[in-house]
Amino acid sequence: MMRNEIAAVVSFLKRLVKLKNKVEVEKMDLFAERLTVALQEKFEGHWVPEKPSKGQAYRCIRVNAFHKYDQELLRACSESGVHYGDLGLPWEITLWVDPGEVCDLDEMTSDYHSGSSDEGSTRSSPLTVTNRKCQVTQGAEATPPSLILKLLVLLCLN
Repeated sequence: MMRNEIAAVVSFLKRLVKLKNKVEVEKMDLFAERLTVALQEKFEGHWVPEKPSKGQAYRCIRVNAFHKYDQELLRACSESGVHYGDLGLPWEITLWVDPGEVCDLDEMTSDYHSGSSDEGSTRSSPLTVTNRKCQVTQGAEATPPSLILKLLVLLCLN
């Protein structure tokens, strides 16, 4: 059930971290495994496929000025020997992990760091990724279809 969604989010984060090239491959693989377990344990009992938005705040991975560390990311770092700072995450990132609304995008990470996408996004635009076609839309006026990943990444790099 939630394995595909968690796998997609972990894959996205793993690609993001790899771009900074500060974490050894073996440690990165262990970090990804530990993060997967941490998210599965956290989301257990908070996963309602027929109501994807129910409990979404609980399933949010968030780092920003008010929440400098995400607890599941910290846990995965601790259990894998990765220094949290070496993840090289942007100073603000919010990932919504909702049932049936997450897909894996191979190109998303490179678009994220280049500040562009096929749709011409800007570095400060929130991204919405559709599940069916994994297409990137942008801006406040983009109305998300029923099956989407509410992947809000505020592109403010360190």
